[in-house]
Amino acid sequence: MRTVNKFLSFSVALVIAVSGIANAQPKAKSKDGAATEVIPLDPAVRTGKLPNGFTYYIRKNVEPKNRVTLYLANKIGSIMENDDQLGLAHFMEHMGFNGTKNFPKNDLVNYLQKTGVRFGADLNAYTSFDETVYQLPIPSDDPEILKNGIQIMRDWAQDATLSDEEINKERGVVIEEKRLGKGAQQRMQDQFLPMLFNNSRYSNRLPIGTEEVLKNFTPATLRQFYTDWYRPDLQALIVVGDIDVDAMEQTIKAKFSDLKKPAKPRVRTRYTIPLLNKNQFITVTDKEFPVTVAQIIVKHPESKLITKTDYRNSIVRSLFNQMLGARFAELSKQANPPFLQGGANISAFLAGLDNYSAFVVAKPGEMERGFKAVLTESERVQRFGFTETELERAKQSYLTDMESSFKEKDKTPSNSFVNEYLRHFLEDEASPGIAYEFNLANSLTSGITLSDINSYSKKYITDVNRDVIIMGPEKDKDKLPNETTVEKWITDIKQSNVTAYVDQVSDKPLLAAKLKGGKIVSESKTAEIGVTELKLSNGVKVILKPTDFKNDEISFSAFSPGGTSLYSDADFQSASFATTIIRSGGIGEFSSVQLPKLLSGKIAYVSPYIAERSEGLSASTTPKDLETALQLTYLYFTSPRKDAETFKGLIEQQKGGLANRGNDPNSVFADSVSAILGNYNVRRTGPSIEKLNQVNLDRAFEIYKERFADASDFTFVFVGNFDAEKIKPMLEQYLGSLPSLNRNEKAKDLGINIPAGKLDKKVYKGQEPKASVRLVFSGDYTYSEKHNNQLDALAEVLTIKLIERLREDEGGVYGVGARASYSKMPKGRYTFNISFGCAPENVEKLISSTLDEINKIKEKGALAGDIEKFIAEETRSTETQVKDNNFWLGYLTNQYQNEEDPKQVLKYVESLKEVTPEVLKSAAQVRLSDNFIRLVLLPETKN
Repeated sequence: MRTVNKFLSFSVALVIAVSGIANAQPKAKSKDGAATEVIPLDPAVRTGKLPNGFTYYIRKNVEPKNRVTLYLANKIGSIMENDDQLGLAHFMEHMGFNGTKNFPKNDLVNYLQKTGVRFGADLNAYTSFDETVYQLPIPSDDPEILKNGIQIMRDWAQDATLSDEEINKERGVVIEEKRLGKGAQQRMQDQFLPMLFNNSRYSNRLPIGTEEVLKNFTPATLRQFYTDWYRPDLQALIVVGDIDVDAMEQTIKAKFSDLKKPAKPRVRTRYTIPLLNKNQFITVTDKEFPVTVAQIIVKHPESKLITKTDYRNSIVRSLFNQMLGARFAELSKQANPPFLQGGANISAFLAGLDNYSAFVVAKPGEMERGFKAVLTESERVQRFGFTETELERAKQSYLTDMESSFKEKDKTPSNSFVNEYLRHFLEDEASPGIAYEFNLANSLTSGITLSDINSYSKKYITDVNRDVIIMGPEKDKDKLPNETTVEKWITDIKQSNVTAYVDQVSDKPLLAAKLKGGKIVSESKTAEIGVTELKLSNGVKVILKPTDFKNDEISFSAFSPGGTSLYSDADFQSASFATTIIRSGGIGEFSSVQLPKLLSGKIAYVSPYIAERSEGLSASTTPKDLETALQLTYLYFTSPRKDAETFKGLIEQQKGGLANRGNDPNSVFADSVSAILGNYNVRRTGPSIEKLNQVNLDRAFEIYKERFADASDFTFVFVGNFDAEKIKPMLEQYLGSLPSLNRNEKAKDLGINIPAGKLDKKVYKGQEPKASVRLVFSGDYTYSEKHNNQLDALAEVLTIKLIERLREDEGGVYGVGARASYSKMPKGRYTFNISFGCAPENVEKLISSTLDEINKIKEKGALAGDIEKFIAEETRSTETQVKDNNFWLGYLTNQYQNEEDPKQVLKYVESLKEVTPEVLKSAAQVRLSDNFIRLVLLPETKN
């Protein structure tokens, strides 16, 4: 259950997110008055409207098999709340899980968990300004579960019980959810949102609501909201999965036709954010905000997606954003980049508006330079436009992505269809299906000209309806620019001598000459899991698992023992930054600016890494571009590129990002937790300027070359759509050409373990009345499937109990969870984490409740019903995971790296039956006892 502020999200900068873009109508008129063709709805989806106004979408889809995804969409969100209902749209969403006509109190969650549905991960919902959506993925191969799934959707639509007792219990949960959002970003947002939303109704209807209303509203007020707005003419059921469409349609008609409309339905007003035709400016600061940010937002009426003309416009916008993004990427690769982050694009805003949004995260003390750099790129595009070579690359990339989606048309996951139909219902956005879109994109893209693209800068980068938001640390308040200064900066750029963009391209091939290659010297098969193992003449080991899960996907990884463990503490910073430096510097004869241009139109991503105990790479590609990915792999082994200028810029950016890290409570707590659990080893303490000063380019480059100088102990794992026989020549040519020294290395045991015994540490940082709690158990461990299953089961069972007690019974947390991790190398170790956020005054009480639940398991064992839920969840998730390429890539990599039997997965579900209440009782007694660390983040001052 969550609130969604669709208008924005924060990383370190304010970023305007995408919201809806449509308002479909039977006919549309172009500017010249000629009718344009409306894009049809995909005929593969069956849709209809019942006499009471209830809408439904049904589509058969077998990805994944024996599964169906159900969404109940309501065209109602916080924007429709009365003044005494602020936050109740979201509160109502919570109450859907706290008792309905056919599933009293917590029966709904309890029942679904027994069917293998995880609360929060699978079963969930969200509320935004304009909609509330409930989501439920369930098995479809059990008629009883499918029947009850539909009944749950029907209950949500109009049969929530909303008892006084459950409403009052849920107040604490929602208030804790609101508490989690408190902090610098929320405090600053409260200041600039009225301006950003032009003081419209959206300014005071944030979905989370107000604490005053949440604490004091009467149950009758919530029931009135439910009665007024949960009605069939504002609702739709979306059903996509492995189901019988005809039977499902009859079920929907039987179940939902009796939904009642109010005798006098309230008008569902369509609120907007009016354009004021003026410019606005605001500066906001906060002592906990770690960076200095400027955001420029120019608002415009939204672009709709209804007709073929609209679709062409959407392609133009996509190409524009892609080319502009590439230019900003180049700026960031300079020796002395003008900012920490910067960018711009055209996107949807909110409430019938689009926007051109540009942002900069400035280096400390360099706001003017960063701001002007971003404006200069906007001005450069306005004056000179883009180049033909940029447009051609963007078209190639766009059409390649469309082709890849088209190739997966029969392997598209149900969630993708559900989200399309959700936008169709809520926003009237066209949803014609990928075959239609692929053909339309191919017919339209070639005709798009530079003139079409360049007109977008004239249309969107304007000097009216422009908002400028400056954000920064409070200590820098006097150094931040005022409105007069910013207006002068804007004028300066308009009057400056901006030059045209020069496109740096190379026509050289990725590899200049054909490689000699090697030979396959041995081959074995593990038929039970469809795996082939190859050994090449240079010692490289290759694991192949061909699949048909995706039509246009091949993923592969590689690993070798060693990593940063082989280097001294003095070399650690250089070693840990080595692959970041190489990735940012380019490869072979191609700089980091030239390489992505060379790869335009291809899907071939290869990324090397050096971890603590291994080095290797991860990659994703397509059957068509596999050879390119293998060429990149060869180059990352043999031709890393050392770029001193790029390195300098990279380190300066890293330093700039750390300048005010100590202001952020979450960063301080994360660094403290890592240091404490790592026994204050230098490899576990947080980042710092001092550490960055230790990174030496020459040493980092030398370490990288050492790690990839010997492929003889590398294992490559390939998973995806390939023919094992047909790709052998490519493997021999590229992987067989990798250098071989036969070093036979092993990673070093650094002896960094979580401290033994009991430890209680408190970190005081932040001004909000909120606390974060981490409880950590750890110790030595005998790594085995049996023990791993026990720890996983213990974590899931304890999570279930803690949700029931800390959230549902005590109302003290929004979320709480237990998580187990374990390792085999360099020696068996386990860690068991429990984490939650809460009010500072509740920390001790909730920790006590947590330990009480642990003691119950240690004394009496786990409840059989909770173990049943764990087994059901694992069984159902395994059924879908074994049809997923990423699962197999990760699983095989892990098994071979740990020298475990790769066939283990075949007996995994059966092995879960060994988990019993007594087994978990024993596991809890052993694992959750002596080595116990309490870590708590508390505010600096009492509020």
